[in-house]
Amino acid sequence: MALTGKQHFGIARKIVSNMTSESWEQIPHATVTYEPDVTEFLKEYKKLNEGCTDKSKKITINTVMMKIICEGLKVAPKLNAHLEFNRKLVRGCLKTYDHVDISMPMILPNGEMMTVNLHDMGDKSLTEMTETILDTARRAENTDLNEVMFEVSLDNTLNALKKGKIAQTVNRLYGSKTGKHKVRTLSGKAKKEYYSIPETERLTKHDIEQGTTTITNVGSIYRPFRGEVNLLEIIPPQVSAFAIGATQKKALVKTGENGEDEMYIGYTMPITVAMDHRAVDYGDMVPFFEKLDEIFADPSVIHSWK
Repeated sequence: MALTGKQHFGIARKIVSNMTSESWEQIPHATVTYEPDVTEFLKEYKKLNEGCTDKSKKITINTVMMKIICEGLKVAPKLNAHLEFNRKLVRGCLKTYDHVDISMPMILPNGEMMTVNLHDMGDKSLTEMTETILDTARRAENTDLNEVMFEVSLDNTLNALKKGKIAQTVNRLYGSKTGKHKVRTLSGKAKKEYYSIPETERLTKHDIEQGTTTITNVGSIYRPFRGEVNLLEIIPPQVSAFAIGATQKKALVKTGENGEDEMYIGYTMPITVAMDHRAVDYGDMVPFFEKLDEIFADPSVIHSWK
């Protein structure tokens, strides 16, 4: 067996690997996959962009699905929350919020992936959500990934120090500032020029901080995907995560006007939901699924969100 390559983790990969490790070490995950019939929904979705000639202003199906999940979270607030839990003392506190901040993985112009925080998406219209996503992508083009990630990492380290996690703080600083694993950030003139860019024109730690939930659209990454996400990590202190699959053509069954079952060719879109079982039970998901059932049963409602 011959070694074909060796690549030390950059700061983005370090943060992802650390957070996902923390997720699996601390959180008892429970998942369920919801598979709605989206045949009629897709017809209504196509109508949303009728007459729109500017491709950049078209509402994507990813945006509509985020909006649908937001509507579900409004009636299932325990899924849109942060958890504080002390295992030694067996003390927990679930913090629910009146807004939905979506942590969403985004592919940057250089091909790297960054999870951004799309703030207050729950009450935005589809047009406003589209504008927010486009503006985030625009600012990402002016962003130095190492710089913004280092800001987030430094903030996390200082918070850990405030909580008395001295050993963790020392280890993180040593790991990021020494040897081959040293994080390379800007300095001198390059740093001065970068930070002279207005914050309205680049991403800051405010755009990277934890949202109230995470939504990943696997279907947008690989549209021919024929399957579903079986397990996904929840990033603490969040208590939920969602993975949207690709649209899939299937043989489905419905009850006809005469009361008999009829088979037809339609479309489904699997949505996997992961919950932190320390804070949430399956019963807490029921209002969420009921809301989604309501939307997919009468998908014309999406036009009122535009």
